[in-house]
Amino acid sequence: MSEKVEPSDTIDKIPNATDAVHDNDFNDKVSLQDVARQLGATVEEVIEARDRGSSLSHEEIRQLAERIVRSHAHDPNFPSAALERIQTFLMDTDQAGNTKLDARTYHELRIQIALLTSNSPYAEVRAVVNARDDPSLPVATIRAWTIGLFFVVVLAFVNQLFSVRQPSIGLDAVVAQLLSYPLGKAAEKFLPDVGVTLFGVRHSLNPGPFNQKEHMLISIMASVGKVLPSSRYIIFTQWLDVYFGQPYAKSFLYQIALALSTNLMGYGLAGLTRRFLVYPSFCIWPRSLVTIALNSALHKDDNHSVIGPWNKVWTISRYRFFMACFAGMFVYFWFPDYIFTALSLFNWIAWIQPNNFTLTAITGSKKGLGFNPLPTFDWNIIAHSIDPLQVPFHVTANFVSGTLIGAVFIIGIYWTNTWNTAYLPINSNTMYNHFGGSYNVSKILDSKGWLVEAQYQAYSPVYLAASSLTMYYFFFAAYAATISYAYFFHADDIKLGFRSLIRGWNSSWSDDFQDIHSRLMSVYREVPEWWYAIFNVIAIGLGCAAVAGYPTYTNVGVVFFGIALALVFVLPTGIIKATTGIEVEYNVLAEFIGGAWMPGNALAMNFFKCFGYVTTAHALDFANDLKLAHYVKIPPRQTFWAQVIATIVSAFVCTGVMNFQITSIPDLCSSYVFKRKDPLIVLS
Repeated sequence: MSEKVEPSDTIDKIPNATDAVHDNDFNDKVSLQDVARQLGATVEEVIEARDRGSSLSHEEIRQLAERIVRSHAHDPNFPSAALERIQTFLMDTDQAGNTKLDARTYHELRIQIALLTSNSPYAEVRAVVNARDDPSLPVATIRAWTIGLFFVVVLAFVNQLFSVRQPSIGLDAVVAQLLSYPLGKAAEKFLPDVGVTLFGVRHSLNPGPFNQKEHMLISIMASVGKVLPSSRYIIFTQWLDVYFGQPYAKSFLYQIALALSTNLMGYGLAGLTRRFLVYPSFCIWPRSLVTIALNSALHKDDNHSVIGPWNKVWTISRYRFFMACFAGMFVYFWFPDYIFTALSLFNWIAWIQPNNFTLTAITGSKKGLGFNPLPTFDWNIIAHSIDPLQVPFHVTANFVSGTLIGAVFIIGIYWTNTWNTAYLPINSNTMYNHFGGSYNVSKILDSKGWLVEAQYQAYSPVYLAASSLTMYYFFFAAYAATISYAYFFHADDIKLGFRSLIRGWNSSWSDDFQDIHSRLMSVYREVPEWWYAIFNVIAIGLGCAAVAGYPTYTNVGVVFFGIALALVFVLPTGIIKATTGIEVEYNVLAEFIGGAWMPGNALAMNFFKCFGYVTTAHALDFANDLKLAHYVKIPPRQTFWAQVIATIVSAFVCTGVMNFQITSIPDLCSSYVFKRKDPLIVLS
């Protein structure tokens, strides 16, 4: 029996290090803790990297270093200090192994390069994603499907039912992720180990411990189920008398065809972008790491000490830390949302001089610009546009900078009364008429939803607030920036994706992606691209049938427009979302193109917006779920069917609830107009 060797707390000299390294300079051994802190890794990860680095030749280390620089030179999430050190290594070390580096630095760099190539190069990913896999774990079990479909129905039902409420109430997938854990553990404890064997695979009610992969599959199904079909907006405006009042919109076949078309088209497109947005290691999808962190906290008992603020070593387990934060947030939530609601929109500066219009316009949080150092104590308000705990810091800083620049534009437009904006609230997304009231669109449309120019001239032009005008300008700036960013910084990644797509069309894994997680996933059967292409074809057929088979006064070109817009923008937008957690939305572009294509047709505008914007948005949501499965090592074909079935079930549930809303809720989408004592402002 061999003696167990405990890992030392120092890094020994690599046996086959190049002779050019000056051994006499290597006086002090390197502390594992120091290297771990420098690399943002655990001691165990450093030991593994040391062992791997010792087996690599100098030429192999140099090739790995060149690959790192080539792949991550423009990666904003890659540790800049590590990149600079590797670039220094390449400059100061030649092919023969001659180096200007001292032995200590050379040794540390070998470990660093080995770590960045044998594990994820991102500390945030290493912290929550396991670099090992057990392919024998059951995933698509009976209990996982049962619990998953249950939450698909619940989330779709609740979110659709309360979507018309102001403010709306919605359940996120994290609710299902939390509640499904005790259900899964209960099934593990109480269900008997009985089942059936189909196609050589035994399916049991209780195949063993409720594992992390089952739990994540449930979370993915819930994530799909919570997404409501955007076609519901079309149905609401067509069916309700307050809008178009078109009877054919009551047809359930018409409704479900639109719902399935928009959802399945996005999913099919997501599958075709896997080699661009899922397999590459630089696509970390920051928001997905939060989901995995919660999943790991519930299932893992191991606890690594980490260096926290003020260089304090934290040893609390993930589960205990989560429960402490959960309890604290539960108690605190009552104060800004119920006990003292002024904390939610904390307009304390405006309280100083309540009648000062300029002060309120600049510092107010509701209709003002919100220039306030302490605008809120409500986390829901803080994280409404961007959650600083889920995205990299540079993203938050960029977002805040853009907001400040936009505010300067708004102030300039408003105080110069450009386009009569000074007669309106400085910050509002409402359309106004020339009396300063809300714009009544029904006064300028006929029964078919077409614009009647004479009625428009008799009623009023449309007036927009300074904030809305600025928003439109910035939208188009963002569209141009999205394309240019992808071209200048990720052209090679996109080319690699296309080469891999062509070579791997028949479902085989490509050798183009060699990070640790892609290597681990290569043992599973991949989903062929043509499977996803079939769903794209089905979605196109359903969309064309809905548009052409009913008197929508719109041609089927809107369906292909949605595909064309998505094909142009899904990769640039997906790369940005995968690296930053921020999504560029294309609803404004779809509206402008739709208005130019079919001028005067308000209903066609809805179709353009639905297919043009939603296809890309859904594709990215589904791609995010595919990355979750990639990280947790769920077999791709099981993920495929889980997403497809959840999408179909959610569409039917949402459509059924929508019919209940329209037929059973009185005055749906109607507003009550109260008389104002102050005179209306007439725009000159």
